[in-house]
Amino acid sequence: MSKSSGEQVPKYTYFDYVTWPSDNPIELIDGVPYAMTPGPSRIHQKISVELVRQIANYLRKKTCEVYAAPFDVRLTGDDEADEETKNVIQPDISIVCSQEKLDDKGCKGTPDLIMEIVSPSSIAMDYIRKLNLYEKHSVREYWIIHPIDKIIMVYTLIENGKYARPKVYQIEEVIKISIFDDLSISLAEVFGG
Repeated sequence: MSKSSGEQVPKYTYFDYVTWPSDNPIELIDGVPYAMTPGPSRIHQKISVELVRQIANYLRKKTCEVYAAPFDVRLTGDDEADEETKNVIQPDISIVCSQEKLDDKGCKGTPDLIMEIVSPSSIAMDYIRKLNLYEKHSVREYWIIHPIDKIIMVYTLIENGKYARPKVYQIEEVIKISIFDDLSISLAEVFGG
């Protein structure tokens, strides 16, 4: 919906977000609500469970934690109160290494790694809006996973605060997660190879 010039598009915050019905999942990006795909496909869920399994096994007895959607991530600015937060997302998978960012509502701050599994309805969201949002909030590593093509694109934050050109991995490869010294993910296992 376009507005006539001079008319402000309403911006929402986490304060509004928590009042919306939970049966209609919404993500909030820069104060604009976006409806989420109602039910992920079976393949989407299978990939998510396998990734979480591999990561969770590695993280046993370590300080980092892995979470699968639905899990609210409030990407906040410096000293921003929840009520003012304009970015609330539910990544498919989040890894958070700072315990101070975790509370009963989810994560308040930037996860260390985020993974999104692409569906036909989420392509623009994952490749444009979320890519820009995650870079802006300094998510150290961002994975875009393609269930149909069986490839994963990995964006890694570099010194200038921008994402380097993505590395693309195919089903026969193993990906080393850069935020850890010794965790590698087998794509053959992820995609049921």
